[in-house]
Amino acid sequence: MRRFLVDNQLPATLAHWIEQKGELALHVLAIDLGQSPDQAIWEHAAKEDMVIISKDEDFAQLTLLRPEPVRVVWLRVGNCRTASLLAMLEPIWPEILSQLDAGARLVEVH
Repeated sequence: MRRFLVDNQLPATLAHWIEQKGELALHVLAIDLGQSPDQAIWEHAAKEDMVIISKDEDFAQLTLLRPEPVRVVWLRVGNCRTASLLAMLEPIWPEILSQLDAGARLVEVH
């Protein structure tokens, strides 16, 4: 089972949606990291072997700069309603998981 950490820029509903897909997911607010700097979120993900899901380019850059094997799903989408975000992710979710399983440290979603 994969473990996901949903960043503060994304709705907590996304974590629930991921759990409905059979994965473990937490929103940063659920573990008191909602106002934490990216570094603290990164370190938590590294310690707990979690995949970060974020709209923040900083996490994508950290995959290149940091030695920890943290994986990131970078959602390169503009502001949208939660329903639109989930509808966009639904058909591509299996491919995202496939890329993570193949060892990708960064999965970009456009």
